[in-house]
Amino acid sequence: MAETVTLFVDGRAVDVPSGSMVSTAVAASGSHWFRRSITGEPRAPLCGMGICFECRVTIDGEAHLRSCHVPCRAGMEVVTDEANQQPRDAQASARASSVSSQRSCDVLIVGGGPAGLAAGWAARQDGARVLVVDDNQREGGQIWRGESKSPSSPEARVWFDRISEAKLEFLNGARVFDAPGAQANVRSGVRKALAETAAGVYEIEYLRLILAAGARERFLPFPGWCLPNVVGAGGLQALVKNGLPIEGKRVVVAGTGPLLLAVANYLRKRGADVSMIAEQASRAGLTRFALSLLTSPEKAAQALTLRRGLKGIPLVPSCWVTAAEGDGKLERVVLRERTKTRTIDCDYLALGFHLVPNLEVATLLTCDLKEDGVVVDEFQQTSIPHVYAAGEATGIGGLDLSLVEGQIAGYAATGQFEQAQGLFRERLKARRFARRLSRTFKLRHELKMLPESETIVCRCEDVKWNQLLEHSSWRSAKLHTRCGMGPCQGRVCGPALSFLLEWKVESVRPPIFPVRIESLAKSEH
Repeated sequence: MAETVTLFVDGRAVDVPSGSMVSTAVAASGSHWFRRSITGEPRAPLCGMGICFECRVTIDGEAHLRSCHVPCRAGMEVVTDEANQQPRDAQASARASSVSSQRSCDVLIVGGGPAGLAAGWAARQDGARVLVVDDNQREGGQIWRGESKSPSSPEARVWFDRISEAKLEFLNGARVFDAPGAQANVRSGVRKALAETAAGVYEIEYLRLILAAGARERFLPFPGWCLPNVVGAGGLQALVKNGLPIEGKRVVVAGTGPLLLAVANYLRKRGADVSMIAEQASRAGLTRFALSLLTSPEKAAQALTLRRGLKGIPLVPSCWVTAAEGDGKLERVVLRERTKTRTIDCDYLALGFHLVPNLEVATLLTCDLKEDGVVVDEFQQTSIPHVYAAGEATGIGGLDLSLVEGQIAGYAATGQFEQAQGLFRERLKARRFARRLSRTFKLRHELKMLPESETIVCRCEDVKWNQLLEHSSWRSAKLHTRCGMGPCQGRVCGPALSFLLEWKVESVRPPIFPVRIESLAKSEH
C-alpha cells in the first residue's frame, strides 16, 4: 500500500499519497476552488505548472503560495481563499526567505526538461561543472514530470539513466528571477543569476548559460473559462501526475495540437472517462499530417500506438469550445462543430491551443528574438556571447528537436564542436517535422470571435474584453486597465492577445517572477 501523509485543508484532515502536491490535497478535500479573484470570483488551477498563479493558498501561515508546486507534508495546514487571509507569522516567513546562498558552475542551465537534461549530459562529457535550475520539485519538465524513478517510455528511461551516470547537479524548486547587469556582465566575463527557492535566494556564478525553459500552453478566453475545473490539457496531466484523483471523472479534451492526444491517452489510463477530443484543425489538415508521418517509421509507430490507446474516444476535427457553464464549478461545455453546436456534461475540460515558448530570461538578457522564439546560430548560441538556447525556447518543435538542440548546445558551450556538428543532420530532420506541426495546428480565424463583451481576459486583474477593445496596444491596455500586471505577469493573457488582437506583448523586467521583498534586496536593479 502506498505511503500516505495527513494534512489539514480548511481544518479538514485529508490523506494523500506521499509525494503529492498541496493542490492534490485541496482537490481531495472536496474544495472546487482555491481562491477568489479580485472581484470575488472562485478560481482553481488553470495551468498546473506554476504559471497562472490561480492555485494560490495559505500554507502554514504563509500566503500566496502556489499549491501545485508545494509538496505535501504531514501536519501541514492549508487555507483556501487566501486573498482574505493574512500570514499568521510574517516574521517567520521573512526569516525563512532571508537565507542567501552562493553556487558556482561552468555551465548554468535554466530548465530541467528534455532540452535542459540533454544539454547537461552533453556538457558533462567534457567534465564541465553543470548546474540545472528548475522551478519544479523534480526534473523532467512537463513531459517527463516525476518519471525519474519510473520512466513511462524507453526514451525517457535512456535519458534518465544518462543523467544519473553524468551526475548533474540540480537546484529544484528554484526560479531564476534576475540576471543583474546582464548585458555588461556577459561581455566582461563576470556572469551572475539570481534564483529564489522556498528557503531563500541563490546567487549563481557561471561561465556559460543555456536557456532551456521550455514552453507553456496557450489559452484563449471564452465565456466561462475562469470556472474551476477548466484546466490546461498539459496542466490537468501535471496535476494528475502530482496526485489529483481523476478516476471516473468525465473529461472533454479540446483545443489543438498533438498534446491533446497524449493527454487524453494518459487520462484514460488513469481511469478518466474521456468523452471526446475536440480539435480545431481541419480534417484535411490532420489527414495530411498523418500521411506525412509515413516518412518516419518511428513516428508512425508512435502514432498508431497512441491511436490504439484512444480507441472509442471520438476525435472531432473543426470543433472547438465556445463556452463553459456551471454553478461555481464546471458542469458542461458548449462546442461548435462548423455550423452546429452541442453541449456535453463533464467534470473537467482539458484545454490548450498549442504552446508558446518561455522567453522571459532570454528577453531580460536582451537576446535577439524572432516571432516564435530565440534567434540562434548553428551551434545554438544566441546573439549574446556564451549564452545558448535549446528546445521550445527556439520555437515549438516537440521532444526530438528539444533533445537534439539540447545536446548541440551542451557540446558547443563546452567547446565540443565536432560532436555538435555530428548532430546537425538530425536537427534538420526534426525542424522539418516542427514546421509541419506549425502548419497543421495553426489557429483558425474563427477563434478570434470567442470572447464576448463581458468575458474576462486577464484573469489576474479581472480585465474584460470590452475594456481591452478601447485600446490599440498592449502598452496602452496595461497602463489603463492593469492587464498583464498581476502575478502571472501576462503569461496567460499576453499570448491570447497576441493572437486575438495581434498585439506585440512587450516589456520584460526583473523580477521576471513574483518574489519576496527580501529576494529583491539581492538584486542590483
